[in-house]
Amino acid sequence: MQARPQDTATSAHDRVYRGLRTRIMHGQIAPGEALTLRGLGREYEVSMTPAREAVQRLVAEGALQMSSSGRVSTPELSNDRIEELAALRALLEVELASRALPRAHIALIERLQSINSSIADVVSNRDAVGYIRTNLEFHRTLYLRAQAPAMLAMAETVWLQLGPTMRALYGRLRRTEAPQYHRLIIAALKAGDEPGLRLAVRSDVTQGLKMIAG
Repeated sequence: MQARPQDTATSAHDRVYRGLRTRIMHGQIAPGEALTLRGLGREYEVSMTPAREAVQRLVAEGALQMSSSGRVSTPELSNDRIEELAALRALLEVELASRALPRAHIALIERLQSINSSIADVVSNRDAVGYIRTNLEFHRTLYLRAQAPAMLAMAETVWLQLGPTMRALYGRLRRTEAPQYHRLIIAALKAGDEPGLRLAVRSDVTQGLKMIAG
């Protein structure tokens, strides 16, 4: 059965949206970098309409901004905005981790340990985008166990808004080892220690952002 034109347009828009969303979230686009609909159309091999729809959706999510002249770019966040988003991460992700704790079986803990080993590898290779991607995978893997999809969707929107800024941050920090707080998160999960888990998650999601906003 042939795809209807409307279905084709929807899938083209979705492909651009998902591809661009992932690139922004993983810090593959620098803060303040300009994007054009024509360039996106060429890159994703689509017409201007699905490219425009994908951009408008990302503007609504705070991942992109559009000036009065129609210029589209990734946002350059003020220190106040970074602090606000860091506070949101602390609220949402501490709650997600707390809800995940009763469902933190041994297979989950082993998976988190495996991801953390991957993070150590990308850090040693000074791969900023790889670091952000695997770091978010660590957090998402834990939070999926919370079975709180609305809360996780809100957390992902915050990650999306922070993606380009996180890339700038990690490029500045010159990390040489994986975050210490991940080990504390895993230890708290093993021990069933909710106060320890909440503290480790809060520290992990705010400490880097405090450095860039300081």
